[in-house]
Amino acid sequence: MTPTTTTFNDTISSDDVEGTAVYNPAGDKLGSIDNLVIDKRSGQIRYAVLEFGGFLGIGTDRYPLPWSMLRYDLDKDGYTVPLDKDRLKNAPHYAEADIPAYDQEYGRGVYGYYGIDW
Repeated sequence: MTPTTTTFNDTISSDDVEGTAVYNPAGDKLGSIDNLVIDKRSGQIRYAVLEFGGFLGIGTDRYPLPWSMLRYDLDKDGYTVPLDKDRLKNAPHYAEADIPAYDQEYGRGVYGYYGIDW
């Protein structure tokens, strides 16, 4: 990852997060971060939206992952998540043009799928 904006110590710009690779614990690349979804009131990142599937970026879907699931791996220069491809394939997702409302009901469904309290 080549920083496009300033990064300091343990912080990173959202510009640098977008496009960062995401791996599973086995080291398989699952995709990359398409964007972040931030809670307006708390300012906390609620989701990292993973671009996954398709071929050469065509036909990929978006998979919102609770931000707390991601861990940055310095050796991989990317994030790791405790998921295999089969579990991810069945996760809540949407087509690029069909962005969900990201309301409370949607959030409970996403977090619930991963076994994380909303």
